[in-house]
Amino acid sequence: MFKELDPILHSQLRLAVVSLLIGVKEAEFTFIREKTNATAGNLSVQVQKLKDAGYIEVTKQFKDNYPQTTCKITPKGIEAFEAYVQALQQYLKVGG
Repeated sequence: MFKELDPILHSQLRLAVVSLLIGVKEAEFTFIREKTNATAGNLSVQVQKLKDAGYIEVTKQFKDNYPQTTCKITPKGIEAFEAYVQALQQYLKVGG
């Protein structure tokens, strides 16, 4: 009856990152940090977990001699997010 929720996306911060990226497709680390109100260290760990799962791509480069990290959602990440939302909707239907 209940589908298992994706443990990668079930973390509040990781879900927030993927939700942001669904809307913008690509964002700088500092933008994500500001929008999620996360610390740089915590966000860095969660971004790495999303990257390891194949849900986002991370590009590191230099812009005007400053490091710049950009995150981009992958097709696998979009698919996982959509499945997560559908699973949550099932929970709501059964409960309602």
